[in-house]
Amino acid sequence: MTALELAAQQLSRMRGMNAMYHRQFFTDIFRTTVVGLVLFGVGFWGIQAAFLAVPFVALIGAAQTAFDASYLIFSRHYSHALEGFINREIGSELLVAHKMEETYLFPLDTTKIVTIPLDRAPTWFGFMTFFYTVIGVYSYVAGLTFGWNFLTLSGWEVRYGLSLGVLTVATLAMGVWWFASGAGERRLRAVLDETFER
Repeated sequence: MTALELAAQQLSRMRGMNAMYHRQFFTDIFRTTVVGLVLFGVGFWGIQAAFLAVPFVALIGAAQTAFDASYLIFSRHYSHALEGFINREIGSELLVAHKMEETYLFPLDTTKIVTIPLDRAPTWFGFMTFFYTVIGVYSYVAGLTFGWNFLTLSGWEVRYGLSLGVLTVATLAMGVWWFASGAGERRLRAVLDETFER
């Protein structure tokens, strides 16, 4: 097998991974939304303790969809490097999917919150990430607000608050470090730059 054939095979694999994690992202959004709505329904039906599960569900949904996005970013970086390699090998800029993704979906190698670029014009993909993030934050806060009376009567304020607070701070800190600071993408870039000398 030639290097060109191997690169084409790996590119096909990365494109498959990209498609799978796009589907998984929206599946996870759907599942989190359904569970959150059911919990709100149960809470409004009269079991106020259900409201207190909503912030945990929102946090799990946020972490899971960020995990999905991390694989999108992984496959996009590798696809970009492979397309560049193949283009150089064939002497033509025939493969342009990485350029289209960069401008249409979300850019790589730029400051962003998961897929929301902070230093470029917004994209629909970035807007959808922002939209789901706002809904998640609203659900988190609403769950706490609607469940607060039950929580104060139960005497679990400190334990619940500490548990939720520690998980929230840890998740946010890791997300800021991995995504917003670019730590994750720098790791990928280091390996790909060394391998493909792009």
